[in-house]
Amino acid sequence: MQRTAKVVVLAAGRGSRMRATHPGVALDPAQERAAAAGRKPLVPFHGHPFLSYSLTEVARAGIEEVCLVVGPGGDPLQRYYESVRPERIRLRFAVQENPRGSAHALLAAEAFAAGDPVVVLNADNLYPSTAIEAVSRLPGHGLIGFEASGLVELGGISPDRIRAFAVLVRDFDGCLREIREKPGEDELVDFGADPLVSMTCWRFTSGVFDACRSVTPSERGELELPDAAMHLVQKAGACVHVHPLRAGVLDLTRQADVAALDGRLRGREVDF
Repeated sequence: MQRTAKVVVLAAGRGSRMRATHPGVALDPAQERAAAAGRKPLVPFHGHPFLSYSLTEVARAGIEEVCLVVGPGGDPLQRYYESVRPERIRLRFAVQENPRGSAHALLAAEAFAAGDPVVVLNADNLYPSTAIEAVSRLPGHGLIGFEASGLVELGGISPDRIRAFAVLVRDFDGCLREIREKPGEDELVDFGADPLVSMTCWRFTSGVFDACRSVTPSERGELELPDAAMHLVQKAGACVHVHPLRAGVLDLTRQADVAALDGRLRGREVDF
């Protein structure tokens, strides 16, 4: 399977959980400013915004075309990345005018996709290049199902937080059958000793955009990308391939994550 040549990074989130302060969490002044503004991708680590480490992994996966979905009104993320000169990737921007959810954010990048398949990533997760390359080579629609134990052992995500993520159910052909959001501890047992977890690492063909237009608001009042994926499964009869992978993903959600990630990112090269 030929590798997908385009990546969309969803970076227009409001970062409400990042803005919440936590007792005992010490940030340097630059980190504190970015966190207080809810700008997770711009939280600096060792002189580089968090997103720059992610873009480095995209470049290492061999993908050159990247679209950052940003907020309106001169988003600071767009201003920052317009000022840098990437050597290994080409950056474009799409504006999500209103924060209406991840499916709505992806719709903003439809012109960038221009009918081609796209890999879709979150800006507040740092995926290894192996995961990005694996999802880029899936046929049709698909996503990485990260083994929960790998997220804990390799990504440093606590088991308690794993329970807050979406668990994936596959059919016998390896196609997505269900996305179970935030299963309770009793429910989690039903998914086996090492369930597969979604960390928003998708590959979609152009059909996803009609699916994004077809979903209705979730309980949170947002148009959600997982709902668009299930629309593809249930309404369009598509196979959304689930590719199991044992890998670590770094998650930057709260101010309390910053110290742990600071250690994990120390000495990492930024080169995109």
